Amino acid sequence: MIFTSPIRDCDLCPRLCAFRHNNRQKFPDKFNAPVPSFGNLDAQFLIIGLAPGLKGANFTGRPFTADYAGDLLYSTLLKYGFAKGHYAAHAQDGLTLVNCRITNAVRCVPPENKPTPFEMAQCLPFLKAEIAAMKNLKVILTLGQISHQSTLRALDAKISRFKFAHNTVHNISHLSVINSYHCSRYNTQTRRLTEGQFHDVFDNIQKLLKS
Repeated sequence: MIFTSPIRDCDLCPRLCAFRHNNRQKFPDKFNAPVPSFGNLDAQFLIIGLAPGLKGANFTGRPFTADYAGDLLYSTLLKYGFAKGHYAAHAQDGLTLVNCRITNAVRCVPPENKPTPFEMAQCLPFLKAEIAAMKNLKVILTLGQISHQSTLRALDAKISRFKFAHNTVHNISHLSVINSYHCSRYNTQTRRLTEGQFHDVFDNIQKLLKS
């Protein structure tokens, strides 16, 4: 049986396992485990980030929840009808996704938010299994270049053929893969990614889903 998510005490990556153990001791009331995907497998739209943030998804157990990137991501999902309810930066806020699912290329929080190539390779089978399990999938949004490259590997596509570029659409098999700069604090504060630029990406996503 192929699993779309690692078990709670996954030991495939020794460094991440040790980091998780230390965080459980330091923050015993937090989630501190591989973060499961959010949203239904029957969705047509999948968002793929890089990895959980230490005090965001790693603490809350829901992707992009309680970190700065989640503020822009979830407000945008609500604006475009991919979410309903109210985002309150915790997993019990009642927010639900509509025809959308969110995951990360690496499911455990890495030190300094930087997974190694080995750790990305170890987690890749979960991403491949998840994409395969989404039978209605039409559009994938990759947040950042590293997420984009992991997605290409999961789709058995050549990285050299599909180069990352903001708001660019790549047609891979029956899927449309669209890139965006990551909605991180650094990118938004340096204006590499503005709210308007992020909304432009979602304008394209809506068109792709209707095509």
